[in-house]
Amino acid sequence: MVKQEYIKQYLFPAQKAGECFGINPIVILAQSAIETGWGESTLAKEHHNFFGITAYGRPNAFWKGEKTDLSENSGHTSLWFRTYNSAEDSFMDFARLIHTAYPVAASLSAHPSAYAKEIAYSKYISEVNGDNRAAYQRILVSICRTIERMPVC
Repeated sequence: MVKQEYIKQYLFPAQKAGECFGINPIVILAQSAIETGWGESTLAKEHHNFFGITAYGRPNAFWKGEKTDLSENSGHTSLWFRTYNSAEDSFMDFARLIHTAYPVAASLSAHPSAYAKEIAYSKYISEVNGDNRAAYQRILVSICRTIERMPVC
């Protein structure tokens, strides 16, 4: 998917989630772009999970408890991920998660650079899974700038 098409398609769910949970929709949309490869991931396309959120925790208003293991075809279980009924549910659940589990990051979201630093060096990012915190921070800021320059915003 072309970046501008992705932004146009998912800006509204990001805005709705941002408004509901007091988080800048630009950082929400940017994180979804990172986590899905601009909407190209199997998790996003088939399971409406735009943030790579794992299937831990209790079901809530946005996640009904359904899950998938993307490695099920390979014969071994690795990690369970949440599946959602819609992209909007995924965006809302992500914003709920950031608002409740990472309140400092949420409070900094009006300033994408500060938010990116806070979220990149939080438990949200897992270096055990190969995540690079500094790279994640740089990419998140870069994508926020790209989104802000797009004519759809």
